[in-house]
Amino acid sequence: MSKSDEIGKAFDFGLFKRIFAHTKPYRGIFWVVALAAILSAAFAVEIPILVRDIVNEALENKDSQKLLTTILFMLAVLVGQVVTQLLFSYYANLLGESVIKDIRIRLFEKMMSFKMTYFDNSSIGVLVTRAVADMQRIGEIFSQGFFMIVADVLKMLLGAAIMLYTNWKLALIVFAILPVILIATRLFQQAMKVAFIEVRSQVANLNSFVQERIAGMKIVQLFNREEIEKEKFRVINEKHQNAWLKTVWYNSIFFPVAEISYSIGIGMVVYFGVIQNIENVALNDTGSIFAFFFLMDLLFRPLRQIADKFNTLQMGMVAANRVFKILDTDSHIADEGDVEKAEVKGDIEFKDVRFGYIKDEEVLHGISFKVDAGETVAIVGATGAGKSTIINLLNRFYEINSGLILVDGVNIQDYTLKSLRSHIAIVLQDVFLFADSIANNISLRDKSITLSQIETAAKQIGVHDFISSLPGGYQYNVKERGSMLSSGQRQLIAFLRAYVSNPSILILDEATSSVDTYSEQLIQKATDKITEGRTSIIIAHRLATIKKASKIIVMDQGKIVEIGTHKELLKKGGYYSDLYEAQFLAEEVA
Repeated sequence: MSKSDEIGKAFDFGLFKRIFAHTKPYRGIFWVVALAAILSAAFAVEIPILVRDIVNEALENKDSQKLLTTILFMLAVLVGQVVTQLLFSYYANLLGESVIKDIRIRLFEKMMSFKMTYFDNSSIGVLVTRAVADMQRIGEIFSQGFFMIVADVLKMLLGAAIMLYTNWKLALIVFAILPVILIATRLFQQAMKVAFIEVRSQVANLNSFVQERIAGMKIVQLFNREEIEKEKFRVINEKHQNAWLKTVWYNSIFFPVAEISYSIGIGMVVYFGVIQNIENVALNDTGSIFAFFFLMDLLFRPLRQIADKFNTLQMGMVAANRVFKILDTDSHIADEGDVEKAEVKGDIEFKDVRFGYIKDEEVLHGISFKVDAGETVAIVGATGAGKSTIINLLNRFYEINSGLILVDGVNIQDYTLKSLRSHIAIVLQDVFLFADSIANNISLRDKSITLSQIETAAKQIGVHDFISSLPGGYQYNVKERGSMLSSGQRQLIAFLRAYVSNPSILILDEATSSVDTYSEQLIQKATDKITEGRTSIIIAHRLATIKKASKIIVMDQGKIVEIGTHKELLKKGGYYSDLYEAQFLAEEVA
C-alpha cells in the first residue's frame, strides 16, 4: 500500500464504521461513555452562568444568602463534573481496551492461519508493531480521540449558544476570530496526517531492524559487524527522530497561533464589553463579561484540544488501516476438508506433484513416489534439490500447483488441517524452543500429555538422564529459543516432543546435523526408537540413517532421479553413488 493510499483512507468513513462495529458487544459501556460526555458538557457550560449570577446578583446586591446558595450550587456542579469526567475517562479507556483485545485476538488467529509464504515475505518486526503498538493506537481512538472530540464539540456548541443568548454583539466579535483558528486547525490536521503516517512507517522500520539484529547478534559479533550495524541503526534512528520532530514542529506552530487568537479575543471582549457598560448601550452588567471569559475558554480551548485529539484519531485510523489490511489478507490455507480420522495407517503417495514458491518458478517438477505404512524412507540430494519442500507440502504449509498428495488414499486437501497435522510430527534441523520449561516445550501445554507420560517417553528414547541432570530437571527454563541448551540438546528435546505426540507419520528433516558425537549417539538411539512401527521420512544427513532406510529417494533440481535401497543404489553407480562418494565416504572412513 502506498503512502498516498494510507493518507486517503486516514478518515475513510467505511474504515471508521468498521472500527466502531467492534463496540457492538459493549453497547452498555458505549452509552455510558456517550452519556458522560453529554453531562460533562452540560456541567461545563453551567459554570459561566453561575459566575455571571454571582457577580450581577450576589455581589452587586450584596446578597450573602444568594452568594452562599449559588456557591453551593456551583460546588454541586463541580462535583458532578468531576464524577462525569471520571466515568468518561474510565469507561472510554475500558471500551478502547475491550475493542483492541478482540481485534488483537482476531489478528493473532489470522496470522496463525497464514501460509508460510506470507511469513517468508513479511518482516517479523513489522508484524509485531501491528499486533502491539498499532493496537494501542486503535484503543486511543476511543479513550483519547472520538469521544473527547464529541464532548469538546458539545461544549463549543453550548458555549456559543449561551454567548449569543447573553450578548449577541460580543458573541459575533468572538466568532470573528474563529475562522483564523479553524483554518489553522485544518492546515494543522492535513500536515499531521502525513506526518503520522511517516511516524508509523519509521516505527515499524525501527522495530524490524532492532528485532532482526538482536535475533542475529551472534552473526553480528562473529563477523565484526558492530560498527556497520551501528551506522545503519544511526540512519534508521535519525529518520525515526526526524519523523517525530516534524510533528513537534507542526505543534509548535499551531498552538502559539491558537493562543494568540484566544488572547486577542479576550482583549476585544474586555474592550467592547467595558465600552458597552460605560455607554449603557446593550450591556449593563459586569457579570456577563466574566461569563464571556469562561465561555471563550469553553470555545477556544476545546478547539485547540480538538486539533490534538484529531492527531490521536488520525494515528488510530492509520494504525487501524494497517491492521485491517492484515485481517483482509487472503493468504491462508483453505481448510475446507471434512475428513477427520482418529487414526491413520501412514500410507503416503505423491502423484505428479508440481510446486513453486514463486509464480512460474517451479521447485518440484512432477514428482511421484509412494511410502507404505510403517516404512522408513530417506530422501537425499544436494542443497536446493527440493527435499524439505516435500515435507512442507505434506503438512500443507504451502499449496501445490498441481498433482495429488494422498495419506491413506485420501487427498490431504480433503482432511481438516487439524486432523491431518495431528497425525504428523516433525523434527527440524533448526529446533525452535519457547522461553519456557522443558516439560512445556515437549507437551506444548497440551493438557492431555502429563509429566509422567513425558518422563516415561524420555526413558524409552534414552534422554531422561540428560534432562534430569539439568537444574530443575523437566522444569528447567530453556530461555528464548532454547539458548540455555546446546544444539544437540535442543534436538533431543525436539525428538521427545515428536515422540510424545505419538504420530502415525514421523518426519526428520536434517535432524542429526551439526551435533556433537555424544548427542549424535543419543539422537541415533532416539531415531531408532521413534521410527519403530510408524511411517518415517528422513531428510538424510548421517550415513547410518541412510543405510537403515527401507528405500532411498534421490532428488536433483526438483526431480526424482533414483529410488532404491542403499546397496542397490551404490551398485547402480549413478547419481546417489556419486553423492555418496562425495559427501558420505569420508565420514564413514573417519
